[in-house]
Amino acid sequence: MLEENQVAVQNMFASRYLSTFEEQVVYWQKALAAIFDVISVLQEVQRLWSFLENLFMHSQEVKKELPEESEKFVHIDKDVKEILKQGETMKIMKTFSVQEDILPRCEAVEKELNLCEKALNEFLDGKRRAFPRFYFVSTLDLLDILSNGNNPSRIMRHMSKVFQAVETLTLSDVPAGERPNATTMITCVGQE
Repeated sequence: MLEENQVAVQNMFASRYLSTFEEQVVYWQKALAAIFDVISVLQEVQRLWSFLENLFMHSQEVKKELPEESEKFVHIDKDVKEILKQGETMKIMKTFSVQEDILPRCEAVEKELNLCEKALNEFLDGKRRAFPRFYFVSTLDLLDILSNGNNPSRIMRHMSKVFQAVETLTLSDVPAGERPNATTMITCVGQE
């Protein structure tokens, strides 16, 4: 609908009667362009933020391994929520989008989110290089595995994602603090 309206306004510039309503056409052209720009950036901000929020706000592993980015994300989270609250309060996208500071604020938040995502990806790539089977696991599953790494029995739910055809392992009983050994491997074809 936005694109249709932009085309309609653009077609008005070809009208021979443009001089009569040129001021309004220019206003609407700028307003629709602002709406398009803000929506584009805001969609990317929401996509990145909703993905990273769970990791940087609720994952102890990420907080431990990326303390600076986690600290930075707290401020980013606050900024994103303020922008979204402001949009909810205004209710009209045109009014929200034509504010002078909204596009630069959204772009700044997007830039910061990209930096956090890059740091997270570098951390995870390091783990994947250390154990290439992690390339077959999603980011969320990998973080769950890493956060439960000292408790092998808790990572069994991810075993089939890391090793093809392996459902789970039966671990030996050992005293607390020691690593157990796998005594049985349960696969899709049976038990070994």
